Amino acid sequence: MKTVTETSPLGPKPYANPYLAGVLLGLVLLASFVILGAGLGASAGIARIGASLSLCTATSHTLSSEYFGRWGARPLNYYLVLMLVGTFVGALFSALLANRARIQVERGAAASRRLRLGYALAGGVIVGFASRLAQGCTSGQALSGGALLLSGSLVFMGCVFAAGYGTAWFVRRQWHD
Repeated sequence: MKTVTETSPLGPKPYANPYLAGVLLGLVLLASFVILGAGLGASAGIARIGASLSLCTATSHTLSSEYFGRWGARPLNYYLVLMLVGTFVGALFSALLANRARIQVERGAAASRRLRLGYALAGGVIVGFASRLAQGCTSGQALSGGALLLSGSLVFMGCVFAAGYGTAWFVRRQWHD
């Protein structure tokens, strides 16, 4: 039996080879360490975008803030902001090329759109808060810290997988059709 990608010329193209993608990501991480002297991460870019938005509404308060103030009046002048924007642009470009760009809410039949979006929002807020509290996100911890074999990063990733597995038990019935 043929799949949709084999029968339909307008259907989605197959995903990239995960091993090749992993090697390419490793080369990007290596280049980041060699050229910039630092690893990759996303939460710092989001925080700096927040600081920039805060500067638009409350400049003096933002500059005197203990958290945002250390970045000065131009918080967007940082390589991780460009990486964050590049990640979104690259993902959109890839989805468009592979004919996979669709606006939809992925969910099981038992879950309403509102419930699924609520779970996504709650999870995003928790992960975003935790990543700033920990001073690093999962990409920074797993990729950069793991590449340096930092024990804290390796323990963190073990905890992420354990927590994900444990949480899946509570929400799995939302996906059973």
